[in-house]
Amino acid sequence: MSEPDREPTETPTTSTEEAEEDVQWMTRNWIGIAVVSILSLLLLVIAAMQFTGVINVLSPIADTEGQQWGVFFVLALLVIILGGWSWRAILS
Repeated sequence: MSEPDREPTETPTTSTEEAEEDVQWMTRNWIGIAVVSILSLLLLVIAAMQFTGVINVLSPIADTEGQQWGVFFVLALLVIILGGWSWRAILS
């Protein structure tokens, strides 16, 4: 036998103010996710081009190849931290 329907976990919005707050919350958080995604893809493309030798973007910042990859890994760490922060905002 099937279990009877349970109460919904969230009640539908009844006021326009509450609906507007929900839309603003979703917009702000999903824009954050989109920005992190774009930055991640850009960092991945730059890393691939740096690795193959097509470009040498980090040469003004660091002299040796090891220093350049160190700068790249710091940038990757910042993108990961930003991504974690934006996902935490959505989950809470």
